Amino acid sequence: MRKEDLVRALLRKSRSRTSAKRSSRNGSSNGSSKTGGRPPAKGKGQAAARAKSASSSRTATRATKNGKRPKTVKRNSQQISEQIQLVHAEQDRLKDLSSIHDRAHENGNGSKVNGGPRRDRVVLLVRDAYWLQASWEIRRKSVERVRAALGAHWHAARPVLRLIELDTGSTTNTSERVAREIEIHGGVANWYIDVRDPPKSYRVDIGYKSDHGQFVALTRSNAITTPSSGGNEAVDQNWQDIAKDYERVYSMSGGYGDQPSDDLKEWFEERLRRPMGTPMVTRFGVGADAASFRRTPFAFQVDAELVVFGKTHPGAFVTLAGQPVKVRPDGTFNVQRPMTERREVIPVVAGSSDGLEERTVILAIERNTKVMEPVHRDLTEQDPR
Repeated sequence: MRKEDLVRALLRKSRSRTSAKRSSRNGSSNGSSKTGGRPPAKGKGQAAARAKSASSSRTATRATKNGKRPKTVKRNSQQISEQIQLVHAEQDRLKDLSSIHDRAHENGNGSKVNGGPRRDRVVLLVRDAYWLQASWEIRRKSVERVRAALGAHWHAARPVLRLIELDTGSTTNTSERVAREIEIHGGVANWYIDVRDPPKSYRVDIGYKSDHGQFVALTRSNAITTPSSGGNEAVDQNWQDIAKDYERVYSMSGGYGDQPSDDLKEWFEERLRRPMGTPMVTRFGVGADAASFRRTPFAFQVDAELVVFGKTHPGAFVTLAGQPVKVRPDGTFNVQRPMTERREVIPVVAGSSDGLEERTVILAIERNTKVMEPVHRDLTEQDPR
């Protein structure tokens, strides 16, 4: 063998050994975690990976064909369904205007069972010149009747109090207009309504209004007239309970009028548990005392005072009959003074804070009190009936 051939053979052998070492190192680094550092057999690692992937794919396909879902997805779907049911139940509760006591069923003839209302009614009360109170009792079957009338529009319908302003004017016919529609909700039986520009006459209708504007009324209230402002400013300052001030509320709500509302009278009688009528009819204390022959002196005194109130520019100076009047920061003032048995002319003067303008209003007041002869009744007289 020539020298040149021997050198070429040694080079080829050296190159083959270097190549084998490199492939050994690469195989050791790729398969050390599974084979303990030994190079895996040729093709075995790739075959195992392909087998595992195919097995996972077959398992997922089999679970999909059987209709099964992962537990996490199933649990989330159940929670969402429960939340939707709770939202629907709350919406139904807020929409239901029927009385809480009417959850029990009624007999076939419509008679009241377990304290439920016998009929639908809404009563409108006057609290003062600027506030009204509406109280209602609605039967469950009346709500179902409105639901059937609205049909597909029921789901978007809203319970509404419709405030109607009445205008009798100088004619015998009464005109009316819708002053406001107030959205209400179930679970309550009272609603306070603010009004403006007294005195005015109102009544309310209670019902449901659909999303396309259709209003279906359940019932309507009695008609009331608010008093003039300022006359009873301090009487209802703390919103006393109606039972403590029922005569004033009953009177302002039309209870002592020429045509009192039966619903209003019945509403007061049920809550006060006493008959309603004029004070002379419903109060029997003096008669009972006389029947027992224990007569005591019957004291009766009446007096009157003058209340002057008004409003001017804040910072103005006001006098009444020459006496300074305190003006509140909003420009209002209120003065009470006794009324004597004579005619009085009372000047009320207001001057601007810069002294450049002055205005005067003259009040002419006369008090003429007359005491009538007392009337005595004989309790021994028999009733002609």
